[in-house]
Amino acid sequence: MKCVATYLHTVKQIRHIAMNITTITSRELNHDVSKAKRAALSGPVFITDRGHTAHVLLTIEEYQKITDKKESIIELLAMPEAADVEFEAPRLNKELYKPADFS
Repeated sequence: MKCVATYLHTVKQIRHIAMNITTITSRELNHDVSKAKRAALSGPVFITDRGHTAHVLLTIEEYQKITDKKESIIELLAMPEAADVEFEAPRLNKELYKPADFS
């Protein structure tokens, strides 16, 4: 459900932003990658393969806006200042599972 809400939020944001949408073939991309990268600075670049949209090229900033990626727990724990944090996980007072009753 969160993905649907994120998608709808993204669609609303896109409607409010004036951007150029570029469509190129995969052959054009292979011929002039720099042109596609420049076009991505002003909006998404749709790349077609045999007449069907197959890929989208975005700048990393636009990708991060769309995915709203937060730092993962691994990235946070890899930070040097994380070594100073003391943490002890609490013990569970109950069983993690309940045996199945097949009667």
